[in-house]
Amino acid sequence: MGCGSSKSIERVPCYEDPKVLAAETPFTVSEVEALYELFLKLSNSIIADGLIHKEEFQLALFRNKNQMNLFADRIFNLFDVKGNGVIAFGEFVRSLGVFHPNAPVADKIAFAFRLYDLRQTGFIEREELKKMVLALLHESDLVLLEDVVETIVDKTFSEADTKGDGRIDPEEWKAFVSKYPSLMKNMTLPYLKDISLAFPSFVVRTEIKDSDLSVGVNGQ
Repeated sequence: MGCGSSKSIERVPCYEDPKVLAAETPFTVSEVEALYELFLKLSNSIIADGLIHKEEFQLALFRNKNQMNLFADRIFNLFDVKGNGVIAFGEFVRSLGVFHPNAPVADKIAFAFRLYDLRQTGFIEREELKKMVLALLHESDLVLLEDVVETIVDKTFSEADTKGDGRIDPEEWKAFVSKYPSLMKNMTLPYLKDISLAFPSFVVRTEIKDSDLSVGVNGQ
């Protein structure tokens, strides 16, 4: 079901009350309001329709709307809960809620699993793991020899696939990340400002003031 335009010219399509979103996520009302300001800038950076398109997402992450990256692609698709090619305000807040320090660890683990489950089969296969490893290395500007990458993937997959059936299921994934909690480090953003830092060109392009980003997700 699509989103209709809001009657208020100050509200984006599918605008949701911050109080409702705060009740459904770990964010406070003031934090949701701060996220709305960020959302407004991001969702109007290329197409002024109050919805985040993939090009805007790419531009925010890489300062280049045409730069393709599997990692960014997967994040966009997971934020786009309705699967309609755009991210609405409610989807934006609820998805970011997973990264809140107070979000349930189980939610973080499930989100990360879905990130790697490229074909959405409910399992992570070796080729999917390799593609994500390469994407993450690219994101970090790291270049490794092919045999080194293969060694990393083989070691990781063999250790995670405890059932030895050639795929990693959610139970195996949970056990694996529980053994190596550092793998989940990026699933938590300590402060709201970290959200802006994840979109560097967005901050530069819109000249958001530090005061707009001063509210921490811990209410500090």
